[in-house]
Amino acid sequence: MDNINDTIIQRKNKHLNVFERGQIQLLNAEGLTPYAIGKKLGRASNTIRNELKRGTVVQKKSNKIVSIYYPDTGQVIYEKNRTNCGPKFKFLSCSAFISFVETKFYDDGHSIDAICGVAKLRKLFDNDKMVCTKTLYNYINLGLLGITNINLPLKVKRNTKKNRIRKHKKVLGRSISERPSEINDRSEFGHWEIDSVIGRKTKGEPTLMTITERKTRKELIRKVPNQSSESIMNALRELAKDAGDLFQTVFKSITADNGSEFSELSTLEEITGTNIYFAHPYTSSERGTNERHNGLIRRFIPKGKSLFDYSIDDISKVQNWCNTLPRKILNYLTPDEAFDDELYGIQ
Repeated sequence: MDNINDTIIQRKNKHLNVFERGQIQLLNAEGLTPYAIGKKLGRASNTIRNELKRGTVVQKKSNKIVSIYYPDTGQVIYEKNRTNCGPKFKFLSCSAFISFVETKFYDDGHSIDAICGVAKLRKLFDNDKMVCTKTLYNYINLGLLGITNINLPLKVKRNTKKNRIRKHKKVLGRSISERPSEINDRSEFGHWEIDSVIGRKTKGEPTLMTITERKTRKELIRKVPNQSSESIMNALRELAKDAGDLFQTVFKSITADNGSEFSELSTLEEITGTNIYFAHPYTSSERGTNERHNGLIRRFIPKGKSLFDYSIDDISKVQNWCNTLPRKILNYLTPDEAFDDELYGIQ
């Protein structure tokens, strides 16, 4: 056979192969109709008619004009037609969209998918003047964009470690295993994950308290004097004071890790009625939403950089950037927009 991938086993909804074309030649020479040939080969009669039309050649034999089907001719024409199949290369016709992607990526720090999704959602470009997210990444791999793989924050940072649950060495409160399904599946609004982000590992260094709403991905960042449980609790009390009567409605539960800075977190349950849960030790994946946002914060505040160098205004800008970043999981709404939709729905 000409192609080592050819097979005599016919697969449903697949194109004719060389063997089947040979069968068609023999059966057609015996005088069978396209319907009868199709029955023998398990193909539709129209498939056989189209193949006979494709591979039939008009020849002159003994001063007579005859039409003869040749499987080789059918195969050659089939392969030629296949070269015209598939999506067309649209890079040049989408130059305006490509420039838009590069500008949004570098100026606003949005992901490739977020840029593409928002452009489509808001109809910023005609469909034939833009490409999908996968094609953009293909262009990056080919070096056609002013964006390289090294510029993509998560390209070389994928975690391949397997998750495992270890036994608690210390019990700070209710286990995450007791968390109800409406929290786990994110079907209910008002459930948060909390963590702390440090800058430089120096005694007396300020810390960031980060708290993320699981359903809308709303992010709150508070700069606290240090990583003590007292500083964390003071920040949460201040947050409860700012939220007022809405606190118990908006903050139905908070899930934390087993860090010493959250050792007093269970007392918040007594004060506000907010349910507190603690993840299993060494299992940051159980607070994946919050950990993901901590990674976003690290784009602006790298490890080892002192938080004394960042003002409250700087922290607010980072928080605002996180909350105005369109998310695919939110149908390209921003966390601010999704949070407001939920909040106004409650009120």
